[in-house]
Amino acid sequence: MHADVTFSLSTVYGFLLVLARVSGVILFVPLPGFSAGPDTSRVVLALALTMTLSPVWPTPLPDGPVLGRLLGWIGAEAAFGLTIGVAVAFLLEGVQMGAQVIGLQAGYSYASTVNPDTQADTTTLQLLSQLFAGSLFFAFGFDHQVIRIMAKSLESIPSGSYVLSGSAAEAIVRLGSGIFSTGLQLALPVLALMLLLDIAFGVLGRLHAQLQLMSFSFGVKMLVGMAFLSGVVKFYPAIFEKAGAATLAIALRLLTH
Repeated sequence: MHADVTFSLSTVYGFLLVLARVSGVILFVPLPGFSAGPDTSRVVLALALTMTLSPVWPTPLPDGPVLGRLLGWIGAEAAFGLTIGVAVAFLLEGVQMGAQVIGLQAGYSYASTVNPDTQADTTTLQLLSQLFAGSLFFAFGFDHQVIRIMAKSLESIPSGSYVLSGSAAEAIVRLGSGIFSTGLQLALPVLALMLLLDIAFGVLGRLHAQLQLMSFSFGVKMLVGMAFLSGVVKFYPAIFEKAGAATLAIALRLLTH
């Protein structure tokens, strides 16, 4: 006895629309090690998340010629997914911004390594901050909240009707500016210490001009900067959690526009 598995046209449309929305999010979220992995893993993740959201798949019922309308709907769904993905990417980039500023002032930018994600030169401190930010992203459950936002968006935003409004674009730009504010909050304690060290070495250089402090100060700043950073890094999760809550709150507000 053979069983025939059939899918209605509305089910196929719902699957394609949700897949486009989920793929837009996955495309921009910079998960550690994800970009360096095979493309198949990203496809499988997009399909798995799409199937997870199957209870809230839309059921569009187009009439007349459907190909052009379906492509327009898929474009609108992908635009919404890209909007959410960019918002989350800004959150993770703020931590790397702080690490970049610290590495430049403490001297860690003198040597670089290859980032397996981007295949480009990056400082060791920046690479560690990327892994740290990714770990915090999952530790605080932000991945679950992103999935909840996707599920809620399927109920509040009809299929193919999303249009990036002016207020939504302004909110995304505000999140982009948050990269610098978050990075500055993370880097400011170490920057203050580096400034004090530069002032101290400058005073010593004026008092004892015969001392060659330039080569000596380079190693001292690296050691002191790393020691101080290990002491203040315990405050980073709280700053990251606050920035993540603000990012997700703005993402939720996008559902109402």
